[in-house]
Amino acid sequence: MNTKLSRRQFIRWTTLGGAGFWLGNQRVASAARRLSANEKLNIGIVGVAHRGGANLAGVAHENIVALCDVDDTLLGAAAKKFPQAKTYNDFRRMLDQKEIDAVVCSTTDHTHAVVSVAALRSGRHVYCEKPLTRTVSECRIVREAARKMKAVTQMGTQIHAGTNYRRAVELVQSGAIGSVAEVHVWVNVKYGGMERPSDTPPVPAGLHYDLWLGPVEARPFHPDYLPGKWRNWWAFGGGGLGDFGCHYMDLPHWALGLRYCSSVEVVDGPPVHPETVPPWLILRYQYPARGKQPPVKLTWYHGGKQPEMLSSILPEETDKKGNKKKAQWMSGVLFIGTKGMLLADYGRHVLLPQKDFASFEPPKPFIPDSIGHHKEWTEACKTGGPTTCNFDYSGALAETVLLGNVAYRAGKKLEWDATKLRAKNCPEAQQFIQHQYRKGWKI
Repeated sequence: MNTKLSRRQFIRWTTLGGAGFWLGNQRVASAARRLSANEKLNIGIVGVAHRGGANLAGVAHENIVALCDVDDTLLGAAAKKFPQAKTYNDFRRMLDQKEIDAVVCSTTDHTHAVVSVAALRSGRHVYCEKPLTRTVSECRIVREAARKMKAVTQMGTQIHAGTNYRRAVELVQSGAIGSVAEVHVWVNVKYGGMERPSDTPPVPAGLHYDLWLGPVEARPFHPDYLPGKWRNWWAFGGGGLGDFGCHYMDLPHWALGLRYCSSVEVVDGPPVHPETVPPWLILRYQYPARGKQPPVKLTWYHGGKQPEMLSSILPEETDKKGNKKKAQWMSGVLFIGTKGMLLADYGRHVLLPQKDFASFEPPKPFIPDSIGHHKEWTEACKTGGPTTCNFDYSGALAETVLLGNVAYRAGKKLEWDATKLRAKNCPEAQQFIQHQYRKGWKI
């Protein structure tokens, strides 16, 4: 496939479908049944273990009618729990099962797009794990397919449904810390730093390795790829940023109404490796003003890196022995406003400096609690109601997150044109923006 995504190609793919030969009979509009809240969806699951197992449990209150996995052992274990479900190794064959209303995709990042687009174009609603895709171009195509098919969608940023994020967003949006123009996001996770293996051990029995590879160029099997190690490699995932960027950058995107960055650049990082992701990285995203809100500078860190100011502003906490000590924030988000700061992670948040907010009364909650991240989606599939992480919102978030890896690999600050899906100043970045599939695989 041509590595350059022309404007004409992009429009053709996103408006006419651009389906490969394997998508089967496309439906011209969303054909999923409209059900009452008391009826049950018929759901097909692609990826049944690990993260997929958690998502399967999250929708198990509906009818699980199909299970798909490239590993026969994992598939067999799931089938014992859902004996009424038909089983498949190839998601393309699963989509031929007519009674499926909705699909949950929990595969590795490099097959998110092909599964999601095929399901959407077949008229099904889709829940897909984060990040929405492996590449920026795939992300836009998935979003456009969802919009065209008027499907109910949700990306698997489960923490978005938690009450802590809601209360943090309310504090920012109510002006508790004033106007915010600077945010720091850091995650204590490390991938990469490996060399591509040269030995060729046999493919384990029951693993359909060619199906696991999907659209990626063929390479010999190795346990350094699967199970569980695929995020280390550009071919399959996006490292620490791809794994946690959509979770942690979700909070500032939500609280500040951010969408597309105007630029992204590397502040610091190890030399680029052609095969494996960086063990650590510091990036700086710049977002434009939104109405009366100022431009925002967001700095991302992973691999043990943190904002230099963090140690000096951390609040104190009391341990079990009654001793006061600095709190630990191994991963978190720091909003810096004109009236103060907000420090948050998945389960807690605090206004800083604490002495300045000693008598502060938080606003009355105005963001309703979620019925549950998975249940939001299943209920919306029945009623046509909204989801909080639909592919329009979460797709723009994922595009921005993934663009950080593009800037790192291109080795240059990117001036971003979100409309044309290109770096205005760096045509060489296009090779990392555009997906490249092996023969026989298209979206």
